[in-house]
Amino acid sequence: MRSRVDVKAVIVLVLLLSVLSCQKPQLVLRTPADTDPPPVETKPLANNAPPQLTQIIASAIEQTTVTTGYDPAYVGMEYPNGDVAPETGVCSDVVVRAFRKAGIDLQKEVHEDMGRAWDVYPKRWGAAGRDTNIDHRRVGNLRTYFERQGKSRPITTDRGQYLPGDIVSWDLGNKVDHIGIVVNVWSEQSKGYLIVHNIGSGARMEDVLLNWEITGHYRYFTN
Repeated sequence: MRSRVDVKAVIVLVLLLSVLSCQKPQLVLRTPADTDPPPVETKPLANNAPPQLTQIIASAIEQTTVTTGYDPAYVGMEYPNGDVAPETGVCSDVVVRAFRKAGIDLQKEVHEDMGRAWDVYPKRWGAAGRDTNIDHRRVGNLRTYFERQGKSRPITTDRGQYLPGDIVSWDLGNKVDHIGIVVNVWSEQSKGYLIVHNIGSGARMEDVLLNWEITGHYRYFTN
């Protein structure tokens, strides 16, 4: 009888997870608190790594101590360099904030690129024109921007192809987008680097690269 109840509980969790969204999360599955985390190691970057790469990674990791919440609400903000409160945000804010530390304002970059190529950007949200409050916070727009900048890398399940500073996007199910940053913290258990992302409980550094279907892989800076 207990096993039947457990199976039903798993089915319910899977159904709930299928509607999880970077914009509107319903459920976040976490490792049980009584489970020891696997060993990790911070690996140094290459000597010739560009300083922007170091800044992006450092910012992503720092966000795990600052951004403790999640709020997908539409918020009016300044332009350029607009942001919501640092203790909250959505998955895309992790990327936007990290890039700002490297002197790249994705709010401005996406807005200007949409002006140059409006027709190639997604229309899933029914937008009739550009909006500096939200455009850079939509994963589909970030993916399009990175692709147009020639930053795409092969999508693969080979963990070794994902390096610190890479941007990865996923489909959580039902075309729900998610995005995060690969950092230079290595998991000995999975033989791969960890990801900083915000899926509903603030910015976290976790081993989630292959947890969902990968839809985008981008490398903005190269050695």
